[in-house]
Amino acid sequence: MLYFPENSGNMLKSILDNDFYKFTMQQGVIRLFPFAKARYAFINRGQHAFPEGFAEVLQEEVNRMTSLKLSKNEKQFLRETCPYLDPVYLDFLEGYRYDPAEVKIHQTGDQVSVEIEGLWYRTILWEVPLMALICELFYTLNGSHRKSDAELEKLTEDKIEGYRKLGVTVAEFGTRRRYSYEVHRLVVDALKKFGAGAFIGTSNVHLAMEFDTKPIGTHAHEWFMYHAAHYGFKMANATGLEDWVNVYRGDLGIALSDTFTTRVFLKQFDKMYSKLFDGVRHDSGDPLHFADAIIEHYNKMGIDPLTKTIIFSDGLNLEKVERIATYCRGRIGMSFGIGTSLTNDAGPAPMNIVIKMTEASTGNGEWTEVVKLSDEPGKHTGTERMIALAKTILEIS
Repeated sequence: MLYFPENSGNMLKSILDNDFYKFTMQQGVIRLFPFAKARYAFINRGQHAFPEGFAEVLQEEVNRMTSLKLSKNEKQFLRETCPYLDPVYLDFLEGYRYDPAEVKIHQTGDQVSVEIEGLWYRTILWEVPLMALICELFYTLNGSHRKSDAELEKLTEDKIEGYRKLGVTVAEFGTRRRYSYEVHRLVVDALKKFGAGAFIGTSNVHLAMEFDTKPIGTHAHEWFMYHAAHYGFKMANATGLEDWVNVYRGDLGIALSDTFTTRVFLKQFDKMYSKLFDGVRHDSGDPLHFADAIIEHYNKMGIDPLTKTIIFSDGLNLEKVERIATYCRGRIGMSFGIGTSLTNDAGPAPMNIVIKMTEASTGNGEWTEVVKLSDEPGKHTGTERMIALAKTILEIS
């Protein structure tokens, strides 16, 4: 089947074309869990119908990823910009190569399955670029047409101007569900060009380097999901936070709270962690209820909420950000991570897909199913049996 991507050669232009938290977590895994293994699976939440031959084309792109490697300039960028990434890790990353044998892709009719398995420190980098490839290939193979470069630049300019008028700061978080690499690049270019005072960085490390802005991110749900497999559900948040602190010693201090619901998280987010971490990230559930819970928690800990920050990052657009900002202003610090509405507002409807860790092994040969219990039940991932077990252990109704 012929297809015509917007850019020739690899759709992925750099090994750093990935979310920053993948690299920060990778360093943590190498240090603490070098024998751990992980399994991931693609979840087609939107029930999208894939065209015939999609799996074969995706496999070709995955095979091409073996040519991606860290350049000397990229290594220097990380060394200068991210001093908490140590020289041993940067040397490792320089030698890292994607191994397509870790990825299994199949298609039955119009449905595609993607499974990943291998050592966690290696497989942790697959999720984001695979999702970006799936999105771009889906639009390309379906013959989708997008807005022009000029239209997209003007649209992005208007959006960032709207956020500036609200007096909020915004980071771009849209790698996973972007329309294409070219659209993503154009959007970040426009944000940098027009976003002075509002645009503070991007989660995409490659584009952060290209446009001389800050790479932004800390950790993702899989960090705590693995800790649940290793230490048990009741200890997952506490050990996950402790291990993060042991690796980063106060840097990268935004904690993700909703792997097993925020209510459970706050029970273990004690005064030490509440003081040490700069704030928390909201990724599911009602953002206003979340803000109230976090503000109440800090007040109980004797901590001024205005010294802390909530990073809101759940399906945001200008209207939602305005509602949140109006509610939180003067009560707690805030910033916003905005993804799909920036990088996939190009014409066709955005895809609703995820890739999540499904099982983990501590290296002893035994696999344990993992789950995510979001603040929004529709975002739970895992088998029904394991979700029910986790809810029972954590006393979640």
